[in-house]
Amino acid sequence: MELIRNLLVQGVQMLVVVALAPALLGLVRKVKARLMRRRGASIVQPYRDILRLMRKDVVLAENASWLFRAAPYLIFAATWVAAALVPAFAFGLHFNWTADLIAIVALLGSARFFLALAGMDVGTAFGGIGASREMMIASMAEPAMLLAAFSVALVAGSTQLSTVAEHMATAAVGLRVSLGLALVALVIVALAENARIPVDNPSTHLELTMVHEAMVLEYSGRHLAMIELAAALKLLLYISLIICIFVPWGMAGAGAGALAYLAGFGFWLAKLALGGAALGAFEVSIAKMRVFRVPDFLGAALMLGLLGMLLLFVSRSL
Repeated sequence: MELIRNLLVQGVQMLVVVALAPALLGLVRKVKARLMRRRGASIVQPYRDILRLMRKDVVLAENASWLFRAAPYLIFAATWVAAALVPAFAFGLHFNWTADLIAIVALLGSARFFLALAGMDVGTAFGGIGASREMMIASMAEPAMLLAAFSVALVAGSTQLSTVAEHMATAAVGLRVSLGLALVALVIVALAENARIPVDNPSTHLELTMVHEAMVLEYSGRHLAMIELAAALKLLLYISLIICIFVPWGMAGAGAGALAYLAGFGFWLAKLALGGAALGAFEVSIAKMRVFRVPDFLGAALMLGLLGMLLLFVSRSL
């Protein structure tokens, strides 16, 4: 009976993340519109867009290979698994032992790999430009994320997210400069990985600046719906990851009751809403940078993650 209950709670988390991802994207767009004194679309508009794309026929290029057809499902599956592994409203769930920071980076890297290959598969100029820019960003974003993960792991003594969240929720952690540096580095990486301002503008199709949109221009129908849903899941994943590591308070413990799970779910929803609103406000207050300045932006994240690790090593050696 205990196993069935644990599997049920884990299944609920898997369904909740994919169900709430479009709403989080809609919230960010709504906040941006209201701050720019526009009415903006409804928060549920991303659901309508995905359903509309699901009903449309797929248009494929003549030279599209099997990889172009399979990539949207592989990208969605890898992103969904990574998002479902991040502890959301409770730690100590049945499959939390697989929720390792290194594994999540690997899953996101595999999704990016297939997206870049799909962008180059048809042979269009836009796809090649977007794929090359994506790989340039990934070459600095992934090491920065790993350094931030190692900084957190040195504090918590583990790279397993459930253990990290449980340790960070205790008062023994306190305020640490190294964790602040890791937080800033992870936020920069999240902006870059999700193609958000100032790295990329998700609402433009200007060929000189777009990165993510350039790789998916040839997709349509259900294939495009899978990619858009995966992008929304990725945004929810990073906000949930920041919440899990740096703001884990309110999460239910292992083997908690239904009321504790409901309370943890409520806290998680509130934190997600605050994270989405903060992202919308940040994007309104800052301009997009030039593509050639993106390495400097990600280089700052790389240095912050490295400084966080060095501070921890120095503090332990003293």
